[in-house]
Amino acid sequence: MPDTRRLVIDTNVLVSAFVGHGKPRRLVSELLRKHQVIVSPQLLAELADVLSREKVGASQYQIGRFVSLVARSASIVTPLSIPGSVPEDPDDEVILGTALRGHATHIVTGDRHLLNPGTFRGIRLVTVAETFDVLKTTGGRGPSLIGHP
Repeated sequence: MPDTRRLVIDTNVLVSAFVGHGKPRRLVSELLRKHQVIVSPQLLAELADVLSREKVGASQYQIGRFVSLVARSASIVTPLSIPGSVPEDPDDEVILGTALRGHATHIVTGDRHLLNPGTFRGIRLVTVAETFDVLKTTGGRGPSLIGHP
């Protein structure tokens, strides 16, 4: 049975994947290669902006390649407008709007204020570690989708 998970990867996870070599990088690589990832132009722009900051230390070439890889590997949607849905950080409304428009099943994030409710309108909000667990759980439909993180 085909995998029907549709995932939005928060910018903080994508940045961690870009700068590190640990679980976020392995997860993002797996998701972009084997699963349906959903992004929006706003999320791609935020990713490019954050990666352009001096503390990241990336060249424009590296940033362009990474953002292009994410864009080519994902479905791009225009997010729904849902003002007031994230009072702690209104910028995160784009993540939720992208997930709603793209009919996501999961949002992978490291933001505590997004993770706290656990779901948003039926969409599961999960950490990187929880996403590895979700992908390993196949409900008896066959072998694990990924190895151990």
